[in-house]
Amino acid sequence: MAEDNVVYVGSKPVMNYVLAVTTQLNNSKEVVLKSRGQAISRAVDAAEIVRNRFMPGVKIKNINISTEELTREDGTTMNVSAMEITLSK
Repeated sequence: MAEDNVVYVGSKPVMNYVLAVTTQLNNSKEVVLKSRGQAISRAVDAAEIVRNRFMPGVKIKNINISTEELTREDGTTMNVSAMEITLSK
């Protein structure tokens, strides 16, 4: 899948990501919502708002969960949960 069909979910309000996903889905058949840590719940909210309110025909094609190892500034590593939600028309 092309990298331009990916929406990275961070700390912005949920509606920003809903808008990004609906815009991407108007241009392509599939969009991947990627998130880590605290942003996972925001990604789930965005996917559900898109499905239930804005584009009822959109389906959840796939959900991947994983753990990513990040290096802190002091050199130690920490595990962070990561999630990818694939939405398709």
